[in-house]
Amino acid sequence: MLAAARTAYDAAPRHDGEHNGKEDYNNEARTMTDSLNGALDGIRVVDLTRILAGPLCTMMLGDMGADVIKIEPPTGDDTRRWGPPFAGDDAAYFLGINRNKRSLTLNMAVPEGQKILAGLIEKADVLIDNFRIGTLEKWGFTEAWFAQRAPRLVRCSITGYGTSGPRAALPGYDFILQAESGLKSICGEPGGVPTKYGVAIVDVCTGMLASNAILAAINARHHTGKGQKVELSLYETSLAMLINVAQNYLLAGRDGGRFGNGHPSIVPYTTYQTADAMIAIGIGNERQFSRCAQVLGHPEWAQDERYNSNRARVENRVDIDGKINAALAADTADAWLAKLMAVGVPCGKINTVAQALDDPHTAARHMVETVEHPTIGELRLLGIPFKFSDTACSVRRPPPTLGQHTDEVLSEELGLDGAAIAELRRQKIV
Repeated sequence: MLAAARTAYDAAPRHDGEHNGKEDYNNEARTMTDSLNGALDGIRVVDLTRILAGPLCTMMLGDMGADVIKIEPPTGDDTRRWGPPFAGDDAAYFLGINRNKRSLTLNMAVPEGQKILAGLIEKADVLIDNFRIGTLEKWGFTEAWFAQRAPRLVRCSITGYGTSGPRAALPGYDFILQAESGLKSICGEPGGVPTKYGVAIVDVCTGMLASNAILAAINARHHTGKGQKVELSLYETSLAMLINVAQNYLLAGRDGGRFGNGHPSIVPYTTYQTADAMIAIGIGNERQFSRCAQVLGHPEWAQDERYNSNRARVENRVDIDGKINAALAADTADAWLAKLMAVGVPCGKINTVAQALDDPHTAARHMVETVEHPTIGELRLLGIPFKFSDTACSVRRPPPTLGQHTDEVLSEELGLDGAAIAELRRQKIV
């Protein structure tokens, strides 16, 4: 069965994770991208992830120049259907986190699909998945397999709760982890209900941490000569995100609370109502508080023992916040922001998402990019938040359509010819 595919695959050239065949690989890469100057140029990533944390991680690696092969089941990443809004066949959710990738559809649950996956893994530098624990092992990708067939591979596994502990077998969901970690307990109005963040922040932070950890493991490979496994879990990320609130408890036994837009340890540091709109003010030290008080027409606050230190202001939070609100009611948001900024007081307008993305500074920092999508046409995407002076990041590829690069990947990476690929399609392997 699939004799032609197997014969072609077995005859295909191999190279290890460091790309001994670097010259041939770069020649292939130049046919698929106009930019080979990224910091991760020459790094191949096999991406078995879906939803948000993993795809965000691999998109960041792709933005830095890595060749990312996104392997999807024939039905595609779930987020392709997480809309509206949609553009063409894909939801905005998917389009926002899957640029700079090639899409290969593959039935990984059958031996023929696993053989193709094995061939791609052997040629990769990084493998990342967010399967349930034991899935790869069930398919034959054991520790012994990796040690023998891909010793230089950096493997990254993203799970809900890690690979040990009483919850290890459970799937992870951002919304649930925000609840279980205590994050929701510190979001919302005082006396109100616990509230989730406006985006899937645990997934987002996990993806960023995964990217960081993968880069560290790639760097370590230069010294150790071998790859390693990197583990991340939504649970551990969500706990790490508690930062100072967690330390307050660990140090003083003080549990977190809800302060609305306020800060548990700094005052004034919240939103305030002016004559026409709300603004945000964040005071970090006594000099800034003194200047703020002066602008608001109450220089005496800086000398008042109830307000002349951050500790005192935290203890008198309701009092001082109320007085600031009363003072701000005398003028408009724009007027106050101009005065406060002029003396170095941290403050800002509370924009809508649309206002933020349409802001001239957003354009100046190239945080909205336009790419040509094969079915949508011109597609606007968020830009790249990190900039390199010498190894520029780039949006080289639009988010792929489902299976868009299946033939390309099977041909270029595994050496399969048209007949072999057609047979794979007939067998519903790809």
